[in-house]
Amino acid sequence: MSSKEGGLGAPIRHPLYWKEESFTDTSQLDTEMRRVFDVCHSCRRCFNLCDSFPRLFDLIDDSDSGELESVNSANFKSVEEACTLCDLCFLSKCPYVPPHEFNIDFPHLMLRYRYSQKIKKTGLSLVNKIMLNTDLTGKIGSYFAPILNWLFSKKNKLVRKFLQISAGIHKEAKLPEFHWKTFNKLFNKYRYKNQNRLGIHKRKVLVYTTCFVNYNMPSVASAALTVLQKNNIIVEFIYPECCGMPKLEAGDLQSVVSKARRISNKLLPWVDKGYEILTLTPSCGLMIKSEWQLLDPDNKKLKKISSATKDICEYISEFSKDNDFIFGKNNIKKNISLHIACHTKAQNIGIKSADMLRNIPDLNINIVDKCSGHGGSFGVKKNTYPLAKKYGKIASRKISSSEDTVIVSECPLAAQHLREVKNETNNNKTILNTYHPIEILAESYTDE
Repeated sequence: MSSKEGGLGAPIRHPLYWKEESFTDTSQLDTEMRRVFDVCHSCRRCFNLCDSFPRLFDLIDDSDSGELESVNSANFKSVEEACTLCDLCFLSKCPYVPPHEFNIDFPHLMLRYRYSQKIKKTGLSLVNKIMLNTDLTGKIGSYFAPILNWLFSKKNKLVRKFLQISAGIHKEAKLPEFHWKTFNKLFNKYRYKNQNRLGIHKRKVLVYTTCFVNYNMPSVASAALTVLQKNNIIVEFIYPECCGMPKLEAGDLQSVVSKARRISNKLLPWVDKGYEILTLTPSCGLMIKSEWQLLDPDNKKLKKISSATKDICEYISEFSKDNDFIFGKNNIKKNISLHIACHTKAQNIGIKSADMLRNIPDLNINIVDKCSGHGGSFGVKKNTYPLAKKYGKIASRKISSSEDTVIVSECPLAAQHLREVKNETNNNKTILNTYHPIEILAESYTDE
């Protein structure tokens, strides 16, 4: 095994054998946390990534000996609570990740802690069971969309105060709005017919719509349909259920594996027919490409599906290099602050959204390569929203305040969070709008 620090090779992630007794053994977990934390303490390269590391280093520096040995293990909980599982420490900062002999994987260690200390002991709370069940909340939310969007608006202060007390959702956090017409409803009504369309080199794609796009932002899937149709690519859409990322962030590993197996049974027949799978949000792409396999390493179906999966910007960027892909010329959004989502970087594929958008003329693209601070439910919960807002302000400083600026991100939640923070910073003098990169591309076909 290589012991070279900071090598140029890609990090290697080992499977999580979460069903083994040693994975949840309290003594073995504490030993591993102390081993990893001691390496982090001696390095401190990740001091400015997220709040987990400053909390860890403060615990050590404020202890009696100034070393990890005098820190009470009960205090490790505060370090875990600040981790959003963005994976940036593993992929972009830490010089000791595998194949280095120190074998440091900080995010998956936090995941192990959540599973063994929370899920195995008490399970998810009732509130978390509801909140993290995005299909349940999505179906209810879309059916009663106008009422619930009004009810949960930040302007409805009385309801939001009650929600903060009863459900632990911060009263100032912007919650995603539901759409009565989910994309599944729209696509079933206006179903794209592929008959007699050969497509470019018989290209065929299956778009996994994702829960957020289906229930909260169907315009992203509609834009994807427009772009793929424009280029004569045979396209189908599928959404059996949520990929499981919210459950993963909470440490509910059994639920994630169950979802992966059910969804893979729906996706595999399409892969066998020659379809490539496209995801519309980076978190779902990361789940299908990586996390599913790491939790269920002996499942050959997951490996086959992983190799057939790409983010939509990744697909278009790579496909257009060797084919006559049609990019629009009439884009009206000129000044773009393009946020690079953490889970896009975690896939180690490069900034494909920027590569794609640079094919549209006269765009001013400003890359925002800072964490938005949102982190899924982390960005709306009472205890963590202030932290999400703190890091969101750091990223928002990179966003232009001009009236023609739009915020673009492959992660809709990150874009929404940055918009709220930026608008607040500007005292709402300039209200910025948000888009997914594929929406910008689709809009560039206007009037052609």
